Amino acid sequence: MFGREAALGDDNRGEQMGDKQNAHQETYFFFVGGKKYETDQPALTGLQIKARVADWDSSHDLVLEGHGNDPDRIIGDDERVSLDKDKGPLRFSSAPKANFG
Repeated sequence: MFGREAALGDDNRGEQMGDKQNAHQETYFFFVGGKKYETDQPALTGLQIKARVADWDSSHDLVLEGHGNDPDRIIGDDERVSLDKDKGPLRFSSAPKANFG
């Protein structure tokens, strides 16, 4: 009988710990072209962000809108972007790739 009770107790503790972990899991969000996207990841690469946009035009660059006086900048596919909430949600847009020549 003790073995069964102990097993049940262990199962309940596991569920409670899982609930606590889920309660502490942060949600990060950002905008692309005005549409809100959510993730549980604190940072994503440019490629990961573009992959979330269903109709992403592969001939376009991902552009991070600058905060305040900061200029907009192109985010490369391999560049990691922090989604930390300190400065508010990040806003991205799509722009045709520059074609020089």
